[in-house]
Amino acid sequence: MTRRLMLLDTASLYFRAYFGVPDSVRAPDGTPVNAVRGLLDFIARLVQDHHPDDLVACMDFDWRPEWRVELIPSYKAHRVAEELTGAPDEEEIPDTLSPQVPIIDSVLDALGIARVGALGYEADDVIGTLAGRATGPVDIVTGDRDLYQLVDDRREVRVLYPLKGVGTLQIVDEALLREKYGVDGPGYADLALLRGDPSDGLPGVPGVGEKTAAKLLAAYGDLAGIMAAVDDPAAKLTPTQRKRLDEARPYLAVAPKVVRVASEVALAPFDPRLPSVPRDPEALLALAERWGLGGALQRLVTVLAR
Repeated sequence: MTRRLMLLDTASLYFRAYFGVPDSVRAPDGTPVNAVRGLLDFIARLVQDHHPDDLVACMDFDWRPEWRVELIPSYKAHRVAEELTGAPDEEEIPDTLSPQVPIIDSVLDALGIARVGALGYEADDVIGTLAGRATGPVDIVTGDRDLYQLVDDRREVRVLYPLKGVGTLQIVDEALLREKYGVDGPGYADLALLRGDPSDGLPGVPGVGEKTAAKLLAAYGDLAGIMAAVDDPAAKLTPTQRKRLDEARPYLAVAPKVVRVASEVALAPFDPRLPSVPRDPEALLALAERWGLGGALQRLVTVLAR
């Protein structure tokens, strides 16, 4: 029997839960648990609506891997600077969110939902590895467009992108990518590295925005084809495009390894099967009482039992 796998970009989802659920949602001791309860409701809704056989909560064990920084030193550097200076940034983990992450970990473990990460890698890399290994359909749930690069109709890999909570999801397949960006899944990575991404500290090629990048990829196929055109005097690049792409060679030589998710990350053994009953009912009950998770946790346990 073919099994449907759902991969959660967990941090992306609990960030959305944190900002979508009021921080007045608190445990009996006053600790905010809005991200915890919001994430539990997200998972319950996802399981109820999409019926995965296997589900993996993919984790960021390293949100800024050193090997990526060595290739592009600006990679996520502004986030480090903001943490050191205390400058405001909507992507910085708020003080009331970071204490909720260990609670999320404990609850997922007590439920028996696989929680998988790898030292030196981001959740994106874990997702890329598991999507590549899958033998059946894969739903990747993320609010991060970087993972559009994994979309593959032939292998039934799609992205479920939350537009509002997880009740309204945009199903991202190759047709949507071509309509919106003019590329397929692998082409999205080339598009992303050409246009750059300030939120990730990726400079991109100066003067090459999303539309220009899409036109270049439509004309020359991929990044290698574009760079071959730069070296071909007969290629119909404008003088400005040729100059900018030529000057960006050092960046374009390393950017693919930074932007493309890793696909062969070594992962510890785990059981991806979606549990029908909690792995550790006593621990779950204690967590529910301590953190006031009753309603959200009961809804998820009920959905899993079905």
